[in-house]
Amino acid sequence: MNPRVAAARALAVVLNGKASLGSSLPPLLDKVEPRDRGLTQDLAFGTARWQPRLALIAEKLLQKPFKAADRDVEALLLIGLYQLFHTRIPAHAAIGETVACVDKLKKPSLKGLLNAVLRNAQRDGEEIIHSLDRDPVLHTAHPRWLQKALKAQWPEHWQAICAANNAHPPLILRVNQRHNSRDDYLAELRHVGFEAEPCTFSGDGIRLLQACDVTTLPGFAEGRLSVQDEAAQLAAGLLELAPGQRVLDACCAPGGKTCHILESQPSLSEVIGLDLEAKRLMRVQDNLDRLQLKAKLIAADGRAVDNWWDGQPFARILLDAPCSATGVIRRHPDIKLTRQPQDIPALAQLQGELLDALWPTLEVGGILVYATCSVMPAENSDNIAAFLARTPGARELAISGTFGIDSAHGRQLLPQVDGHDGFYYAKLMKIAATPRG
Repeated sequence: MNPRVAAARALAVVLNGKASLGSSLPPLLDKVEPRDRGLTQDLAFGTARWQPRLALIAEKLLQKPFKAADRDVEALLLIGLYQLFHTRIPAHAAIGETVACVDKLKKPSLKGLLNAVLRNAQRDGEEIIHSLDRDPVLHTAHPRWLQKALKAQWPEHWQAICAANNAHPPLILRVNQRHNSRDDYLAELRHVGFEAEPCTFSGDGIRLLQACDVTTLPGFAEGRLSVQDEAAQLAAGLLELAPGQRVLDACCAPGGKTCHILESQPSLSEVIGLDLEAKRLMRVQDNLDRLQLKAKLIAADGRAVDNWWDGQPFARILLDAPCSATGVIRRHPDIKLTRQPQDIPALAQLQGELLDALWPTLEVGGILVYATCSVMPAENSDNIAAFLARTPGARELAISGTFGIDSAHGRQLLPQVDGHDGFYYAKLMKIAATPRG
């Protein structure tokens, strides 16, 4: 399959709100020649990353919007604009190759329109961009609702957040301390020609200075390392793990934190990984197998405690709650297309329900770490404030460290260019059993 056609078809599904690139692109990549798969991924993810900006430009160039049935051609237009404004692909090739794809989409009647719009963009692009100069969406490449929300909630940081969201994410590794120390593995990487440096906040983290196929790294197949962002690596340390503890990792897929918990404390009595979908737990099991670790995996809704809990309390709970993922947009740029403002209060409600349901499974004196990869206070500090107000047996514990920003409750990490993702942590201790009734 032609790489531009594959990218357009994957993006069309996302534009229609029916899937993410994570689900729509892989089946199409399988149909693309291996040599063209990198280009396909760049066209799909790059166009998604800059889509709000590209859509503004397209609106200036089009007399009327595309019909819903022609979303694939609309995606092709955005891909063409991405090539013109954000890649080094020569303009003649970007236009010619993209326009030729209309025939492959079996919509020849739109070929002339696409050709004219892209040529106008090439000719008048600077003038169009100048005419949009006052629009913050042009400069931030974020949907208007999100740009406004970030500005309101993080007035001193919103522009840096947007810049980090638009940057390519670094490749971060987590060294498995059961096999080797970070310093030893760094030396080994450098010896075989990989440039790398230690992460700032995670003692297990390494940043590769150039992305690569991780399967080519020394010891990957043997479980000596994993791919995990530095912010996510902080969860295991916050749990204060000790031998003999029973630990619950709720909403655990794809299993990075589950594995890190087991690597960090080999003498836990039991680790249970809980996730809503059995299919997602297959990925968790794959990670456990590669790292030669064991956990009990349960597919269930965390809120339906009677369906999965055996009544034995947990000493530690990690609730990595479903969230807007607004802290990891750089890794999943199609979030800009799929996330809507009404999602935030709905997610905050779900997160609150999970907190309320899991809290009774924690033993008195136990610790629950609440985490999201969101930068929205409604999902983070506001949520924890509401939980503490309705849960008299809960006490917040201070999170020490130099990472992130102290919030009214918990600690917020904002995405950093060449650094960690956006993440949030709060740490709660159970000081008394929740009264029944």
